[in-house]
Amino acid sequence: MNRWTITRATTTLTHAVLIAGLFWSMSETVWAQHKADGRADKVFYASATDVKGVETDLKNIIFYWEEKISETAFVPHELKEVPVKRGTATVKIKFDSIKLMDLKPSGNGSLPNVSITLADGKTGDFVLAVAGSFRGQSDFGEVELAASELKKLAFK
Repeated sequence: MNRWTITRATTTLTHAVLIAGLFWSMSETVWAQHKADGRADKVFYASATDVKGVETDLKNIIFYWEEKISETAFVPHELKEVPVKRGTATVKIKFDSIKLMDLKPSGNGSLPNVSITLADGKTGDFVLAVAGSFRGQSDFGEVELAASELKKLAFK
């Protein structure tokens, strides 16, 4: 190799490293903006009371349900919102806006009725749209509470 070939190779490598560094720094800015809006990583806290009157404090709570796509395949859904029915419409109420949920079993194995109080004081009566559960962590470990077996869920 002569001196010019080495210089050209070094210059090309330097440019490639600079361009890669530029793309990396731009992607870090985008990730920081995504996390700064708070939606992706927000942790929700709630106090759940089941039908037996046992109260459990939960953190990092989600609404979980599985969608059956075939006899042996399911698609898991982990939401930070509650899908409910009002008439024929499905409403997805975000955890951000919920203060309190009172769940009442409807009997005959159908989905529970839900009375939701928003943080601004508005209330509404709904029917849960899907059979799901609330999952989170307690001081003792992971907790899963079926929505049909909950009496009250108070967000903190």
